[in-house]
Amino acid sequence: MADNNGKSNQDKSRHSRRGVLRLMGSKGFWAALILTAVVLIVVLLRVVRGGEDPTSGLATFVAKRGPLTISIPESGTIKAKEKIIIKNEIEGRTSIVSLIPEGTHVKKGDLLIELDASVLEDSKIDQEIAVQKAYAAFIDANETLAVVQNQAISDVNVAQLTLEFAIQDLDQYIKGKYPNEETAAENDITLRREELTRAKETLKWSDELFKKKYISQTELMADRLAVTRSQNNLDLAQNNLQLLADFTYHRNIAQFTSDVTQAEMSLERTERKSRALVIQAEADLKAKELEYKRQQDKFDKIEDQLKKAKIYSPTDAMVIYATTARRGGWRDRREPMDIGIEVTERQELFHLPTAESAMVEVDIHEASLQKVRLGLPVVVTVDALPGQKFFGSVQRIAPLPDPQSMWMNPDLKVYNSDVYLEGNIPSLRTGMSCKVDIIVEKYKDAVYVPVQAVLRVGGESTVFVVKDGSIEERKVKVGLDNRRMIRIISGLDEGEVVSMTPPLKSAAVEYGSEITGTGLSGSGDTLKQRINERLGETNGTEFSSPPSVPSEGAAEPQRVGGPGGVGPGQGRPGREGLESLTPEQREQMRKRFENMTPEEREKMRQRSQGTGRRQGRGEGSRQGGGTRTQGSGRD
Repeated sequence: MADNNGKSNQDKSRHSRRGVLRLMGSKGFWAALILTAVVLIVVLLRVVRGGEDPTSGLATFVAKRGPLTISIPESGTIKAKEKIIIKNEIEGRTSIVSLIPEGTHVKKGDLLIELDASVLEDSKIDQEIAVQKAYAAFIDANETLAVVQNQAISDVNVAQLTLEFAIQDLDQYIKGKYPNEETAAENDITLRREELTRAKETLKWSDELFKKKYISQTELMADRLAVTRSQNNLDLAQNNLQLLADFTYHRNIAQFTSDVTQAEMSLERTERKSRALVIQAEADLKAKELEYKRQQDKFDKIEDQLKKAKIYSPTDAMVIYATTARRGGWRDRREPMDIGIEVTERQELFHLPTAESAMVEVDIHEASLQKVRLGLPVVVTVDALPGQKFFGSVQRIAPLPDPQSMWMNPDLKVYNSDVYLEGNIPSLRTGMSCKVDIIVEKYKDAVYVPVQAVLRVGGESTVFVVKDGSIEERKVKVGLDNRRMIRIISGLDEGEVVSMTPPLKSAAVEYGSEITGTGLSGSGDTLKQRINERLGETNGTEFSSPPSVPSEGAAEPQRVGGPGGVGPGQGRPGREGLESLTPEQREQMRKRFENMTPEEREKMRQRSQGTGRRQGRGEGSRQGGGTRTQGSGRD
């Protein structure tokens, strides 16, 4: 069995050799072999040439000359240029009860929306009760004022009459009553004196008659008594007159004068009190009147709110919901209008176009803002109307960025702008998405390259020209760009080849490299000098003229944890920073230190100690393999 297997293997080997010989003798075999060799040679040549030519494999572009249109492409939304905006005027929040379908063509006076007014209906009844109470209080205050005014007049009249009577009583006593009393007293004295004289004559004759025994002793005694009585009556009458003149008269004058004074004061009190009562009644009436008007105004306002619960179309138009016509943004993310949805006061409900003219609301990025001016032509294409283009112009540019876009993305600044389309275009509808091209400039003959081929190196526009297998860095003067192509004003000619991928060394900004610049605006000092001066003022060391070339043997600054970092001493100058100073700078530091006050020297010493501690921590982090940098220059 083993012999049979061996013979079989030998037969197979013999047949294989014969097949190979037949294949090598065929023409197809040699053709394939030659083709394979050619391919290997071409690949080898390319590899070798690629290693020799640094421009091989670069993406390039040949500078072209010809017409160039500078435009700003943006996205926008179609809106009606002339429209009536209907807002909700009901205070607070209310829900939608009925709503007309969007897109309906309505006539003037057609019902658009009805809002829930059940709360307003209850408030109307309560307010009507309040109005009636306020009106009753107003009427009561009005009648009370009339009563108070009438009573005040009556009280004043009584007080005036009392005063008049008091004056009359005083005058009557002085001119009438007292003279009469005085005359009566004098007459009484005269009468008593006559009676006394008569009694004495009688007594005289009675004495004569008694001596002659014509009358009795009793009759004589009676006549004598009559004389005594008459004398007493005369004395009494004289005393009454004296009493009247010395006491009664003065007492009555004082009494009547006091009555006049009291009447005058009573009249003044009555007048003041009456005025106060009248003023109080008038103020109460005014307050009740204002309260009544306030309640009435509330009632009228509720009635007006009830009327505004139903909104009717002010004109013939097509109904567009405000939620459909909104610009967008976080604050416009409201639910679409529908029955049961709540709306707030002054919220936009409908946009009713009054004409077929349209406009485009577009947001212009701040990078393109300087290019856009009012009146620039605009070409608009609508996604829903392919193949059609519409012409318009920029009519409004917002002076400030859109706050909604900043709310969503603080780094995004766009300016709301309006583009008015020419003519009436019935096919355009509010809410359609569109693309706008704002035509900034059109050049008939311009040299241009792609925008990615131009790089700013050292503050100047630079291109990298591919020429004779090498890359040449060339400064150019550029014009406007359309985000795809940029115009080359000078520095590059038509037909020259530029690299689309600038060298990374030129495009990158080395970490820790010096800041360059020709100078600050309005100042002859370079930016580098100004920075060094400010660092010197802050750090307590002058760097007005730092060495631009490191001292011999000094090591390159190393990044902590890797190459290219900031080494110690590049922030606040420590021991390494002092060693790198020139003798002139060290002398300036020494003089400055000598001129310092003890307090300033102590502060400088504390800052130096704090810097040393921070540097020690930084070195420890570096030894541990961390990436923390040191010498930041901040306390």
